[in-house]
Amino acid sequence: MIKAVVTGGGAVLGQGIILALRRSELDATIVVTDPNPLSAGLYWGDTAYRVPLADDPSYVEAIASLLERERPDVVLVGTDVELAAFAAHRPALEARFDTRIIVSAPEVVAIADDKFRTFEFLRDHGFDPPASARAEDGPSVEALLSKVGFPLVVKPRVGARSVGVSVVHDRQELDDAIRGRSGLVVQECVGTSDTEYTASVLVFDGVAAASIVMRRDLRDGNTFRAYSGAYDALNAEVRRLGEALAPFGPANFQFRTDRQGRPRVFEINARFSGATPLRALVGFNEVEMCLRHVLLDEPIVAPDVREAIILRHLSETVVTREAVEQVK
Repeated sequence: MIKAVVTGGGAVLGQGIILALRRSELDATIVVTDPNPLSAGLYWGDTAYRVPLADDPSYVEAIASLLERERPDVVLVGTDVELAAFAAHRPALEARFDTRIIVSAPEVVAIADDKFRTFEFLRDHGFDPPASARAEDGPSVEALLSKVGFPLVVKPRVGARSVGVSVVHDRQELDDAIRGRSGLVVQECVGTSDTEYTASVLVFDGVAAASIVMRRDLRDGNTFRAYSGAYDALNAEVRRLGEALAPFGPANFQFRTDRQGRPRVFEINARFSGATPLRALVGFNEVEMCLRHVLLDEPIVAPDVREAIILRHLSETVVTREAVEQVK
């Protein structure tokens, strides 16, 4: 029996981790956390806790109290906003509570959290990301425009699910997208929506042991249709990306291919991703593989991925007032 804490019961990511655990062959007790007692994922586990928001000064101590009480074998982080705290405190929490936390080093989390740092990392390691410039660096934006022209993508350096992202087609739209805002990156627009992919890789001790690439269709910044297949050349590049980044366990790369078929990565997530449960449906259960490796010392063996089209849809969870009141 494995006891796992999954944070972010109200987030697509946290809920996806729970689904992947439930679809695995592991005998797992799942403890779920979230700040909001009306988060659906809280009711998918065996025990539920309310915790403060990640930016609350009491957050880390609240997590420590939970770990003291539950003594889990592993902690799986289900929101972006919690990653930095867990990365910073991972060694102390693991030693204090004899647990494992699946989170990468602070530097890896920081690279993935900032889209301009993502660009710099990819460029400096010999990959070919979309050309990018900080919006406040006027000369660099002009140089980018001279190099690639319109359209361009304007997006927050820190953000997710396409929030605040716009595609601009001329100078006026560019000026409007930047005006009155800070912390933006301006980026080359590559490929099309028909050549967009999401990929996952599992890396331990600097070795990419398994990866999966799926073409995807987006809705509101999330994958709502996914197409699994072999994608051998793209998988080889994803493993090369993973070994350059060197996360602890999972990393997610999002990219479009250009006219030459080259992957042009524009986003890294140093974690599992919202498409994690979709991958499990076609034979790539990255949560199970990570836990078997970290907790049971089993080698990661790249599974055969079933070719399929995955159609994502809404579902519902019904709870009683009594159940809500029982959330600790």
